[in-house]
Amino acid sequence: MSIQVNMNKARDIWRDHWRSARKPLLENLDVEFMRAVESGDTAKQAEVASKKQELRDVTSTAVDNIEDPNYLKLVWPDCLGEKPERL
Repeated sequence: MSIQVNMNKARDIWRDHWRSARKPLLENLDVEFMRAVESGDTAKQAEVASKKQELRDVTSTAVDNIEDPNYLKLVWPDCLGEKPERL
């Protein structure tokens, strides 16, 4: 008898890992954005807003067609930086 992996649940868990990884990145960008607002730097505001949107979109990364949990674990969006070793 082989172990069956619920890939829908595995994808959701993997997206949760991405959410955890992006949380501190978004928090740092919030600080950068507020500094840009305070200084009136609209170019920096736009740059930070773009980075934040990229991080928000990370959970839309195409993984729905992956049917092997080993391949799913290889997917790590670049905008999140280095993949933690524990994953």
